[in-house]
Amino acid sequence: MLTRLSRFGPGSTRLWCHPPARLISQSKTAGSTAVTELHPVPEADSHGEVSKYVKNPDYHGFSDNPVHDEWNMRVSFAFGISFALVMGATYTHYLPDRGMQQWARREAERVIVQREEAGLPLLDENYYDPQKIILPSDKEAQRPLLVGHQQKGRGESDLS
Repeated sequence: MLTRLSRFGPGSTRLWCHPPARLISQSKTAGSTAVTELHPVPEADSHGEVSKYVKNPDYHGFSDNPVHDEWNMRVSFAFGISFALVMGATYTHYLPDRGMQQWARREAERVIVQREEAGLPLLDENYYDPQKIILPSDKEAQRPLLVGHQQKGRGESDLS
């Protein structure tokens, strides 16, 4: 797991593996207390450049000036959230009719008006007009369903 955490920076795994600690050793003689640290304190760079995070602990990456940095962060956050909410709502509102529900309702209303004008009931017991349905003849109805297979009589097995 610690190998996966190394992508967050080379120092992060070192902190989790060895938390910073102070070791205090005392001896019986007075004044011989020694305080040591496990990790050496890093030396300051000689060229004088100081990290932006040392100058401004709340640095957000917009400006070196802390006031401008915080103001730009807040404006960017407010604009981003507002943009996402407004544009997201607009996009979902103008999406096409999902599942054609609106079309189905309009079509049903149109069919109801047609059937009322023709004097027909709104619902009929036959979904299709029985006069328009073409049924197979008796000879075609007795034909085997699967092509290439013969009908087997009683007692015949499939293994023969």
